[in-house]
Amino acid sequence: MDEKFCSECGAVIKAKAEICPKCGVRQAGQSTAINLGSVASNGKSRIAAALFAFFLGGFGGHKFYLGQVGLGIVYLIFFWTLIPAIIAFIEFILFLTMSDEAFNQKYGQA
Repeated sequence: MDEKFCSECGAVIKAKAEICPKCGVRQAGQSTAINLGSVASNGKSRIAAALFAFFLGGFGGHKFYLGQVGLGIVYLIFFWTLIPAIIAFIEFILFLTMSDEAFNQKYGQA
């Protein structure tokens, strides 16, 4: 049996159905999470690090995310010079072009 009941109206629907054809309600249990690529053994994502570098890089957000607190503090101290923002933009590009394997090797230690 590859059928289940709709969580809203109770109608019998196919087990893989995302939306009930009778009432139109999205069914629970379907993953709607955004895939940010592979995750390193310590739970860090290359795409998430790139987004932190782009949006919060001038303040060292990506460094704090990656566990490099010392460098994050240096970025915070010198953020007013805009030099950390320029470096963070370069790191943003590097994160996007880096392979998942290279990212895991460099930043994947727990």
